[in-house]
Amino acid sequence: MAAAKGKIVWVGRVISALPVLVLLMSAFMKLKGGPEVRQGLAHLGLPESMIVPLAILELSCTAIYLIPATSVLGAILLAGYMGGAICTHWRVGDPFFAQAAVGFFVWLGLYLREPRLKALIPLRTR
Repeated sequence: MAAAKGKIVWVGRVISALPVLVLLMSAFMKLKGGPEVRQGLAHLGLPESMIVPLAILELSCTAIYLIPATSVLGAILLAGYMGGAICTHWRVGDPFFAQAAVGFFVWLGLYLREPRLKALIPLRTR
């Protein structure tokens, strides 16, 4: 039974790595800048002055999520961040499936690797 739990924890870590990689790539693209980033923010109706603060916010929330002791807080912060991203894309008529998927995988990965969360939200079993 312990081996099965260990495998589930590793699956959770791998699943958690997926949104982390997406968020880190997004933050570094914002910090790098470039015409694509400026055009993307203009399309969303956001000023260029928000590029660096958004990147810092993304990196901060992701770092908090990666620290085991603060991972639940990080997931809450990332859920809020992704909620804002969903709302922003929805407002201009863009698809927002990718943002919703990132938020889903943040919580799924954390649920599989964090026993405190499993105790807080138990799944029904027979």
